[in-house]
Amino acid sequence: MRFEDLTVDPWGAWFMGRRFPCAVGRSGIGQKKGEGDGITPIGVHNLEGLYRRPDRCALPLAGDAIGVRDGWSDDPRDPAYNHKIQRPHRFGHEALRRSDPLYDLIGVLDFNRNPAVPGGGSAIFLHVWRKPRHPTEGCIAFARRDLIWILEHWTVRSRVVVRSPVEQKIS
Repeated sequence: MRFEDLTVDPWGAWFMGRRFPCAVGRSGIGQKKGEGDGITPIGVHNLEGLYRRPDRCALPLAGDAIGVRDGWSDDPRDPAYNHKIQRPHRFGHEALRRSDPLYDLIGVLDFNRNPAVPGGGSAIFLHVWRKPRHPTEGCIAFARRDLIWILEHWTVRSRVVVRSPVEQKIS
């Protein structure tokens, strides 16, 4: 691991010498079993994209605006599985523009993306948490101010390194 890596385990995250509380999947950290398993996938992941709600996140962060019709396919039958889509959409998906603040700022990880294996897991994001340590569906969530700080300090060499509890004890 490198100084500029965002390292995540069940007890929090470390980035650029700082520790951050975070939330992970409701089923913990481990090997993905399939779509909807609630697991945050272990491994080294790249930040592939950044999306934000310009009406709620007017920060000078790069990234594409989240529009009212934007969604993310989570249906393994969809040819656009694990990719951004436009709604209405005939396959299962989730809206990226939400009434709550969870997706005001989203970092898309490259997990199961190119190519996306149907059923292998979708929408592994960095996003704003619901409340401290409240489990996600498999994403990694932070307090808004912490997520903003992390993304403002992201470098071209930065990666997301998700470690299991067993790896944490060994190293």
